Amino acid sequence: MATIFTKIINREIPAYVVAEDKNFIAFLDINPLAEGHTLVVPKREEDYIFDLSDHEISELIVFAKRVAQSIRKVVPCKRIGLSVIGLEVPHAHVHLVPLNTTNDINFAKPKLSFTKEHYVALAQRISATFK
Repeated sequence: MATIFTKIINREIPAYVVAEDKNFIAFLDINPLAEGHTLVVPKREEDYIFDLSDHEISELIVFAKRVAQSIRKVVPCKRIGLSVIGLEVPHAHVHLVPLNTTNDINFAKPKLSFTKEHYVALAQRISATFK
């Protein structure tokens, strides 16, 4: 059975995509810890990130770096944090979270909520800076 991320990749369900290439996709988290919280996902479905090949992990991190640079151009923050948890969806992925304090990447804190219009505009602004 396809994961929710595979359904996003296949455009079976909508997402606020900020970047994409032949191997990876990045989209805004709809339950974000911070404005600009983005998920970076390999298009090849693999449950556990450390089951990806060395080459795939390397490419994932390089792609995530490019996405993080785009987020930072749009969302005011000190840094972009990276977290790998992998329990909520059985599809390898990393979280990119804009940070101003270490608590900004605390997954136990309440999630933020934005309007659809806000997500669309934010995704467009981040995507426009992606290289």
